[in-house]
Amino acid sequence: MVWLPSEIWSERRFRGLPSAVAGDAAFRVFCTPAISERRAVNHHQLTERARYHLRNAHWERLETPVGEVQTYVFEPDEQIADDIVLIVHGWTGESSFMTAMAEAIRRRGFRVALFDLPAHGLSSGRSTNLIDCARATVSVAEQLGPVHALVTHSFGGLISLVAAEGHAPMQGKLKTKHIALIASPNHLSDVTDHFSRHWELDPDGRRAFEHRLERLGGRSLNCFAAAKLLPASGLSGLVIHAPDDADVPFRCAEEIVDSVPDMELHSFNGLGHRNILFASPVARTVTSYLKRTVQRQPAENRVYQPAAANAPAASVSA
Repeated sequence: MVWLPSEIWSERRFRGLPSAVAGDAAFRVFCTPAISERRAVNHHQLTERARYHLRNAHWERLETPVGEVQTYVFEPDEQIADDIVLIVHGWTGESSFMTAMAEAIRRRGFRVALFDLPAHGLSSGRSTNLIDCARATVSVAEQLGPVHALVTHSFGGLISLVAAEGHAPMQGKLKTKHIALIASPNHLSDVTDHFSRHWELDPDGRRAFEHRLERLGGRSLNCFAAAKLLPASGLSGLVIHAPDDADVPFRCAEEIVDSVPDMELHSFNGLGHRNILFASPVARTVTSYLKRTVQRQPAENRVYQPAAANAPAASVSA
């Protein structure tokens, strides 16, 4: 991490720094979830409470090309599909925030896998980025899959689409056909725009910052858009968004479905960016879609899985 005067950290601004220094500092801050401007001030309290809902999952740490990640698998009472539904959380979040959705999917007969992205939750690392998160997603899918469908929240949507597209510098791709994008941004540039305005990057500093991201991704920032990644990945499915989402504007959902005919838009007003994960109507929309994607097997051919061993019930501090 580059050294910065304390007043810059306390006021969260890069205004007045030379563009090269500002761009480098912005890149490092952007890649450190723990100091993100999007992280709730009571994040640790929220995670301690939310991890209680992971107690019935099978916990396993997996090695990936970008470090160890913590995974959680929920087994259904009666399994209707051989493959897993992989859930990918958003930036600064963790798997525990996705357990309400995971339980709804599990109850409908799907084996559900979640994992903490690198530098999130109980996974290793302090800093990460879009490409490394996508690499971890591919690795988890290869080790726990095959994957029937992806269910994602917020920035987890772009991460999953990069994983499914598999363009260099990715060294493999996640294979699946179905996705549910919940509160997903469309353009990565929308995310960097919010970050740059929050940290008061001037135009030269922002260009230096975004150039670092382009070097990491091996192509223009404009290539990282859900509306472009979806056709390239061959995925179809749902776009779920709340018009009152203050973090990711509803226009992102409209842009995606306007560009990709195979994506269905479902609007749920009044749920914002985070409460949308806990709303029963949203869970029903996702599970109904997943059920439609399953070719029903004769009862005698269905797979029955035993319940997994429970993880320790005690909460673990982040």
